[in-house]
Amino acid sequence: MDPHPADAITVRAFRPEDQDAVKALILAGLEEHWGTLDPSLNPDLDDIAKSYGEDVFLVACTGGRIVGTGALCQCRADQDRLAGTRSAQIVRMSVASEMRRHGIGRLILNELCAQARIRGVRRLVLETTSTWHEAIAFYEGFGFHITHTEGEDTYFEMVL
Repeated sequence: MDPHPADAITVRAFRPEDQDAVKALILAGLEEHWGTLDPSLNPDLDDIAKSYGEDVFLVACTGGRIVGTGALCQCRADQDRLAGTRSAQIVRMSVASEMRRHGIGRLILNELCAQARIRGVRRLVLETTSTWHEAIAFYEGFGFHITHTEGEDTYFEMVL
């Protein structure tokens, strides 16, 4: 029996009181993947409300615990390679390791896409590390297409 069904998960906007739990969740995922952690490389997590104040930052919760995150950030005009198309970037997608494969990432990404559409965004972009094979498979399964690789990163886009 699945102890964490997706229907027990709620996705809502980040609140300032979520700060410590969200930062810990994201940093734990990075440490899990990289095997080490340098928190100074993630200054946006020191004050999420300020860093993402103009953006959409979501958390997924179950039983009063934050188990997932994701954000939708407006792209700068010089990053938008499709002239006349409003673009946004998906960042800070993270799901607690013991909660993966329960549909939480999909719930967060569905809501981020809905928020993008409401804001008139027509193109979503994101990037992940090329060695993060599970993440690459997840994004491709969701409908994102790889646009290119650069260094150790793989870049994706999806037209809404």
